[in-house]
Amino acid sequence: MTRLITPQMPEAELFTNAEAAVDRLQALYEQATGFLGDSFARAMQKFEPGTRYRAFYPEIRFTNSSYAQVDSRLSFGHVSQPGTHATTVTRPDLFRAYLTQQIGLLIRNHGQPVQIGPSNTPIPLHFAVANTPDLIVPHEGAAGFTLRDVFDVPDLATTNDDIVNGTHVSEDGSGPLSLFTAQRVDYSLARLAHYTATDPEHFQNHVLFTNYQFYVSEFEAYARTQLADPDSGYTSFVSTGNIEISSPDAPLDTPAKLPQMPCYHLKREDGSGITLVNIGVGPSNAKTATDHIAVLRPHAWLMVGHCAGLRNTQALGDFVLAHAYLREDHVLDDDLPVWVPIPALAEIQIALEQAVAEVTRLSGYDLKRIMRTGTVATIDNRNWELRDQSGPVQRLSQSRAIALDMESATIAANGYRFRVPYGTLLCVSDKPLHGELKLPGMASAFYTTQVSRHLHIGIRAMEALRGMPLERLHSRKLRSFDETAFL
Repeated sequence: MTRLITPQMPEAELFTNAEAAVDRLQALYEQATGFLGDSFARAMQKFEPGTRYRAFYPEIRFTNSSYAQVDSRLSFGHVSQPGTHATTVTRPDLFRAYLTQQIGLLIRNHGQPVQIGPSNTPIPLHFAVANTPDLIVPHEGAAGFTLRDVFDVPDLATTNDDIVNGTHVSEDGSGPLSLFTAQRVDYSLARLAHYTATDPEHFQNHVLFTNYQFYVSEFEAYARTQLADPDSGYTSFVSTGNIEISSPDAPLDTPAKLPQMPCYHLKREDGSGITLVNIGVGPSNAKTATDHIAVLRPHAWLMVGHCAGLRNTQALGDFVLAHAYLREDHVLDDDLPVWVPIPALAEIQIALEQAVAEVTRLSGYDLKRIMRTGTVATIDNRNWELRDQSGPVQRLSQSRAIALDMESATIAANGYRFRVPYGTLLCVSDKPLHGELKLPGMASAFYTTQVSRHLHIGIRAMEALRGMPLERLHSRKLRSFDETAFL
């Protein structure tokens, strides 16, 4: 008979102070992961047959008994009806500021304590030792015992987006307190490190996505100018491979082999800096990146990439501000049906338009010479131009699309799905319907200049959004009928 060994954990306790509650979450998490790490190290040295080790994620549980409404202007920080709500928690060290804020709102808005204690969800060994460099979980069969007989391993059957997609069914009758369970977060943290080659700790609250390498060089150049300015508020720049510099003249050794989606982080002490992700081309990469970055709960993400201009009146280098999306990317059809509208968010639209005006020094009617606002079509076929044009062109015309790319609608749709404010400002790089194809000879000096202007517009928009109160940026437009309390 298998002997189950678990750590002696303290009983659940009520807290009316958010800082103290997060301290307890941290203590529970460290105790559980420390137990698993020590047990794994011992098992690798001398395995004891018939023994199984298990530890559990910490849990936040909140019970509300009143139908009284809180301040209806706030889209988060409260539950909508009486009942018990709960969520498991991982990496309280990484999410300390977020957890303190969300728990504090819950306590303050309802006048009720939160309960902190162990959950009944086991921590997979791989996630428990992920931040312990000297403990490497071997592949199945490489150890002297069957790993799954001794330790819990990641279980995709319970690692899903059911809460986000509105299909969650509770096993104990409690409602979800947050959009992601602990094991879903752990899964994404591991994927982020793999795909971006930077640790999750470096990600900032404002994320720019691009599909072109030129933007990376410009971002590094901008970062160095900010590090040279002691009043900029930026403290360091992190490149792929976790290479961090705080001096504007410090060298950056680029890894010989770049990851699938290189990330670069211009950091501020409070995490309100800017992260740039080069997702490359295609909706699959766009979905993968946003699927995992969403668990970090960024305050906004924007797409600043290249697109095909669809109107003859557009010129190479012109900007496109998306206010609607034609979704033919297909990667999110099972999670978010295409009949779901993806609305433009006024706060993001205004920030982007004002940023274009500030950087270009154009306004009003003059701004229309270089920027169009309209529908952006996102497709999953890079060589769509080679197909019979009658069908695609007719659909594009009926949708009133003014630009076409392979990422923007995916990023916007996942922003909608994950309740992350989103926006799109593209730069026209070719006009395939009008004989101007994207060819090497078209990389003119004018177009190269536009890359720099485009990136600076995205950065300026993010800086404007950084100064906006969270309750205004995270509006009710992204919240469903019965939302989780946590943002």
